Amino acid sequence: MNNKIIIINGPNLNLLGEREQSQYGSITFDELEEICIKKSNELGLDMKFVHSNIEGELVNLIQQSINKFDGIIINAAAFTHTSIAIRDALDVFKKPIIEVHISNIYKREDFRHKSLISAVVTGIICGLGINGYILAINSMHEILLNEN
Repeated sequence: MNNKIIIINGPNLNLLGEREQSQYGSITFDELEEICIKKSNELGLDMKFVHSNIEGELVNLIQQSINKFDGIIINAAAFTHTSIAIRDALDVFKKPIIEVHISNIYKREDFRHKSLISAVVTGIICGLGINGYILAINSMHEILLNEN
């Protein structure tokens, strides 16, 4: 049976390719999804790729993932720095979670230096562009292999 993972994307990531290309590059959100699907398929992972601009919807997705998925990859975007609700939902998941950021949050504005979710995730990848998603998928695959 294939492991199932979900990649959860937060606010404004649907605008990839349009916004701040110096921070986020020129690849669109749809192109990122295609890249993640291809990589997941290569590794034999069943992957769902989702996005929401709404905090409560992200909390619902995380809660619904508890009994459906073996791991979460999350780019909570701006909610990384503000959402205790997302942090608390992730804390209940109790399976591998990888936090991803396209840009290096520590080279940006001071308010972006603090991640409220980092303390409850398995690992963090930031500052490597969309390649961070590929690294997260690879890492999640390895983590899940080692668990089985």
